[in-house]
Amino acid sequence: MPGFPPNSRWELIDNYDNHCGGIKWADERTRAADGTDLAMAVTTVPMQKGKSPTDNKAAKAHIYVLYFQGNAASIPPRLPDLSWVLRNVNDSHNPDLAPLQITFVCLSYRGYWTSRGRPSEDGLKLDAEAGARWISQHHEHLYGLESEAPVPILLLWGQSIGCSVATNLAATGRIPANIPVRGLLLETPFLSVRTMLETLYPQKWLPYKHLWPFLRNHLDSWANLGTIASTAKQRGSRPPNIFILEAERDELVPPEHAERLLDRCQDLGLPVERVKSPAAFHSDAIMRVEGKRLAALGIVRLTKQALDGG
Repeated sequence: MPGFPPNSRWELIDNYDNHCGGIKWADERTRAADGTDLAMAVTTVPMQKGKSPTDNKAAKAHIYVLYFQGNAASIPPRLPDLSWVLRNVNDSHNPDLAPLQITFVCLSYRGYWTSRGRPSEDGLKLDAEAGARWISQHHEHLYGLESEAPVPILLLWGQSIGCSVATNLAATGRIPANIPVRGLLLETPFLSVRTMLETLYPQKWLPYKHLWPFLRNHLDSWANLGTIASTAKQRGSRPPNIFILEAERDELVPPEHAERLLDRCQDLGLPVERVKSPAAFHSDAIMRVEGKRLAALGIVRLTKQALDGG
């Protein structure tokens, strides 16, 4: 639903600047492997007070959060809430964290906001890869080959269908070698598109749930988690940590989905934590103060786990 609401394709970052609490977002562009031009909203801040955003050498690590939105709307209206989360991460009382730089990269899928093209499952995969590639190139541009350059740490944050985009990117392994995925923040995730079809149409007398082979996409976080775990085991590498942020009153995705994803991670040996945004519905988990705090907590914990090697 890239055209909903009707003005979503013409939104401007500047329209929301006064609601971002001093966080300055820039409109950046990148291209997918098939040449599709994509829009992004990007910002960088120091994770501890007293450091200049341009003082790169002061940072021990550079955290990159690649954000994948849910269905409908565009990136700019999400920036005030994301800015609040970012400020909360920055103001978090975590004296054990080293001085860090943190960059949010909010990717707009093809056909959404000012990105060109039309959305499709294959297209979204290429878009996600393009976002990771842009971060890799951006990091090299900032630090070059400096021996003491900050260590890049990539976290993927998906909301709703964006969770499937995030887990798919982590599962495919089509990510530049210099920025391995170290954490996944899954906000209001569902198991798979097929499972959602069965959730929305459970009636035995309706044929819809049996028509899943004809769905336009088959994004599947359940299967992706299995691939992530098996790939890490084969390579002898550490899998990414996972932080599940559930909406307590989610009217679209039943709580069983988050529960089964939690069990799936535990069965696969993937490090995982699950929290709930109180009184939140599916689309407003981080619109609520406690939801924002929990999202910031997820980023802080994923960052600390990456730095600690655990």
